[in-house]
Amino acid sequence: MTTFFYFHKSLNDFLSVSKRNSWISYTFHGISSVKDAIEALGIPHPEVDIILVHNLSVDFTYRLKENDHIDVYPILPDHVFPENYSLSKKYIGLDQFVLDVHLGKLGKAMRVLGIDSLMENNFSDQKIAQIAASENRIVLTRDVGLLKHKVIKCGYWIRSQYWEEQLSEVVERFNLRNKMKPFTRCTVCNGIIEPVSKDVVIDQLPLVSKQLFTEFFQCTNCKRVYWKGSHYEHMEEWVKRWTTNRNE
Repeated sequence: MTTFFYFHKSLNDFLSVSKRNSWISYTFHGISSVKDAIEALGIPHPEVDIILVHNLSVDFTYRLKENDHIDVYPILPDHVFPENYSLSKKYIGLDQFVLDVHLGKLGKAMRVLGIDSLMENNFSDQKIAQIAASENRIVLTRDVGLLKHKVIKCGYWIRSQYWEEQLSEVVERFNLRNKMKPFTRCTVCNGIIEPVSKDVVIDQLPLVSKQLFTEFFQCTNCKRVYWKGSHYEHMEEWVKRWTTNRNE
């Protein structure tokens, strides 16, 4: 049996040039869900928001029928469809993330902006999927295969290879600009940073810092100590670029 798919907007990023913006035939035998077919054609399910079969909304459990014509849409910013069509609406507002090992610079930048971002060099794909499922986190990755883990409900495939462009993708995709709390998370472990008395951490400070600074902060998790050194002014300017609404 054969059915036909049309992938819209950013979902074309996962397709070869010859298959973009056109109907794609899909042959199946026996029982096949629309989710299985979509992923077999290369699109990870967390990137999908709306599925229409002959213009009727269905979910991932829909079973394919002969000659079905299926339109598949990503999350759209302009809400052109009724809200109840959305498969991802229950995840709107999530702002906790888990990142794969290849997104270290992105993860550190997100932490500077105060965005909850888990990542470790030893995280396997299975571990990331487990964390995403158990802690209701959004998966960020450059690995399409990782997003196809069935326990992952919300995720995003990072398009760019450059960390600032990656950050822009994430901020815009998940509407994070008003959720940022800069300099509140540890860039090493993602823990919360809080003010700490100089007397408490004095043994951890370089001699110059002991002499020049009076205000200190410490990670509540790994105990790393922070202060507003020579780099802080540069970081503050960088942060302002992201916390200022670009539409103002």
